[in-house]
Amino acid sequence: MEGFDFTTLGALLFVASLVAMACHRLKLPYSVGLVVAGIVITLLPLGIPTPLTPDLIFFVFLPPLVFEAAIQIPWKPFRRELPLLLALVTFGVVLATVVVAVGMHLIVGWSWLGAAFFGILIAATDPVAVIAAFKTMHVERRLHLLVESESLLNDGVAAVGFAILVIVASGGNAGPSNIALHLVTNIAGAILAGGVVAFGLILIAGRTTDRLVEITLTMLIAYGSFLLAEHFHCSGVLATLTAGLIVGNYGFLGSISENGRQSVLSHWEFAAFLVNSLIFILIGGRETQMPILDVIETAAIAAGLSLAGRAVAVYPVMMSFAKTKLSVSWKYKHVLFWGGLRGALALALALALPANIAERETIITVAFAVVAFSIFVQGLSMPWLIDWLHLRTEPEKADLSAAKAINRIENEEAEAEAKGG
Repeated sequence: MEGFDFTTLGALLFVASLVAMACHRLKLPYSVGLVVAGIVITLLPLGIPTPLTPDLIFFVFLPPLVFEAAIQIPWKPFRRELPLLLALVTFGVVLATVVVAVGMHLIVGWSWLGAAFFGILIAATDPVAVIAAFKTMHVERRLHLLVESESLLNDGVAAVGFAILVIVASGGNAGPSNIALHLVTNIAGAILAGGVVAFGLILIAGRTTDRLVEITLTMLIAYGSFLLAEHFHCSGVLATLTAGLIVGNYGFLGSISENGRQSVLSHWEFAAFLVNSLIFILIGGRETQMPILDVIETAAIAAGLSLAGRAVAVYPVMMSFAKTKLSVSWKYKHVLFWGGLRGALALALALALPANIAERETIITVAFAVVAFSIFVQGLSMPWLIDWLHLRTEPEKADLSAAKAINRIENEEAEAEAKGG
């Protein structure tokens, strides 16, 4: 966290506020404007440091981002989409990783281990710019749910996969049985940590109607679940995701007061704005320190492979659900593919690469280049894609479409139960 003091924080937040106003007026993605601002800050002799470290991303920025997204995910629609989502974040992430890793090994000549590390870290998606576009352009709720939920689960799986590769790189016992055991204990431990912290503090929240205390307790849930899981070498992302789902569904049903609920949501909306503002400015600042031009060809290959990996992760997996009640239109598939932007988690994992990876410095630089490509190219073109696919709709129509989809699924489930009976 060195170099990130209150003076720096104040200066960056002032810049973020100006950028937000300008982007709103110019109708540009907020994340793009912030990255540009970070680049300008670093190039100008303003003396404002823009530090970006793995600890800052992991332990300060990620918990509120994951928690804020998770508390707004409704459980019933999420549960219905879970088979599709699990397929996307397991088979999909593995396929994307394999495509990128094989390509970087065969085309660029990286070692298998270095290519595998890059493949798994670049599989982590961060659709902040896409979600922001959804909120202003009003797309159907199911599309919003799929994009945001897939990204959250995707990040958790990518982090677990990265941890397994760290074991391999350290020379530990990396046999199939040990990897399987680590995978199960990591996921189960993360879910348990999230559940223990969330339910424990929700019970305390149920004893007060003071909205400030309720907000404070949700802050403790977000960071506490993350830190507890990481303490036991489990996935903090999955733990905070679990905690957020519990608070957003169980907690808002009675433990948190009605008055407190809106205050909690407003607080976390602000927290997400604050953290996203800082992240993208810091990404822009760090971009100027990366010798990207020295690896421009490798970066171009990596960007192409990351898109190919994302395509393999989305289209074949979703096509396997074509004849089920979870079938997804081609328009949705295109948005999920192109909306798979890379962001903070990919960079945090890159910066946390073990020192014994031969291509470590090159991987970090290439990761920053691919993130920049996704923010500027994919992020800027997403509103155009939504309009071209005619996915923009009025809020009332989006709600009606979501209601119809839910009713259709419920009717199909009822019919299946009747036949089974």
